[in-house]
Formats: sequence, structure tokens, C-alpha cells
Amino acid sequence: MTEGGERLAAANPSAEPGTLLGLLERATGLLHRLILVPAMVALLLAAGVLTYSVLTRYFLKTATDWQDEAAVFLLVGATFLTGAYLQSVRGHIGIEALAGLLPGWANRLRWLLVDLAACGFCLFFAWKSWALLHDAWVDGQTTTSSWGPPLWIPYSTMAVGMTLVGLQLLLQSAIRLASFRGLP
Repeated sequence: MTEGGERLAAANPSAEPGTLLGLLERATGLLHRLILVPAMVALLLAAGVLTYSVLTRYFLKTATDWQDEAAVFLLVGATFLTGAYLQSVRGHIGIEALAGLLPGWANRLRWLLVDLAACGFCLFFAWKSWALLHDAWVDGQTTTSSWGPPLWIPYSTMAVGMTLVGLQLLLQSAIRLASFRGLP
């Protein structure tokens, strides 16, 4: 295994197959794959909506008042709903300045502490997003544009997406704790 591969394996241990953590890991992996397809479609739709807007303004000299919000709603949904998948493969940008300096056990502990701190932040963000969603739903809040789509749409993707990221981090932390057995 290459040095980069060893670091990735240390950063993202897998649960033992057949255990509760292993089943949860497989279930979340399936959920991530199910979310990726609609997210890809949302990105393509956002690109199509924005392209349509540019073409109609340039060639037909007509303004569209809905395209920016539609594209933003699609992009917000795709971004938040795929965050847990990105976390599951450790696809985010990380600073590895300490990774080469620390012994293996300290690096694994560092990963655990970072994951737990990130989990706390994400679950707090999710809680606030659920509160925003509730208020938007109960009050019937809409955007201030002439189109005026309901705000519960982006708030729901924020709430679900950040909840999934928080749960993914919690699962990864539990798997890391389980992997600490027998370490010096």
C-alpha cells in the first residue's frame, strides 16, 4: 500500500462486516448512492436553467425572473444532500501538516477528536436548520421575488443534509472508537 493509501485507510477505517456498525455503514452507503443520482440531475438542471436564462436574455431580449432562484434551490439541495457522501469518502480538503509528525495512535486520536468536533458543529447546524424549516412551513414563508417559491424547500435540504453529515460523522467516530481496541 502506498503512503497516501495508508493515510487514507488510517483516516477512514471500516467497521467489521456483520456487526451493527458494519450494517449501519452499509445502509448509509446505500443511502448515499441513492442521493447521488438526483443530486447529479439537480446539477444538470441548474446548468440548463442558467443556460436557458442567458440564451433568452441574449437572443430574445426577455428577462426571466425565476431562473436564479430555481438554480440556487437546485444547487443548495445538491450541495447539502451530498455532504454526507463526501464525508464518508473523506473527500473534503484536509490539512495534513500534523499527520507526518505524529505517531499512528496520536494521528488516529486526532482524527477522532476532529470528527467529534465536526459532528457537534453539524448537528448544531442541523438543529438550527430544522428550526428554520419549521418556521418557514408554519408561517408560509416565501422568497421576496415575484416568483416567490416557498422557503421550506431549501431549508428542508439544509436540515436533512446536515443531519446526514452529522450522523455520518457520528458513525465514523463510533467505527474509529471500535478500531482502538488492542492499540498501545
